[in-house]
Amino acid sequence: MNCPKCKHEQSSKEGFVRGLQRYKCKGCKYLYTVEKKSDVKSLEIRKLALDMYLEGIGFRAIGRVLKISYGTVYQWIKKWGNAVSLPASKGDNAPVEMIEIDEMHTYVQQKKLLLGMDSR
Repeated sequence: MNCPKCKHEQSSKEGFVRGLQRYKCKGCKYLYTVEKKSDVKSLEIRKLALDMYLEGIGFRAIGRVLKISYGTVYQWIKKWGNAVSLPASKGDNAPVEMIEIDEMHTYVQQKKLLLGMDSR
C-alpha cells in the first residue's frame, strides 16, 4: 500500500484509530489510515444470483460463475426466502384449476437394443 502523500511504498503499522489500522510512511513520516475494503456485492449481482437460482442453477455453479462463495449465495437466497410470504392457499379441498406438465417423459416399453449385445 502506498502513502497517499508521497506515494512511498514502505510503511509500518502505528496502532488503530476508530477501529481502523493506522500506518506511518517510512519516507515522509505521514500518518494515515486505509478504509476497510468493501467486498459487498452490488444489488445487480445479488439479483442475478437470485434469477440464476430461480432458473434451477445450483449454489456452487452460481458461485463459480459470479466468482463469489457458494455460501454467500446460499445466505442471500435464504434471506430472500424468509422475507417473501407464500400465497394464501384456497383450502385443502379446493379443486385444481389448471395443471401444467412441461417436458414430462415416461418410458413404457423395454429397450429394443442393449448396448453391445444383440437383443434376440
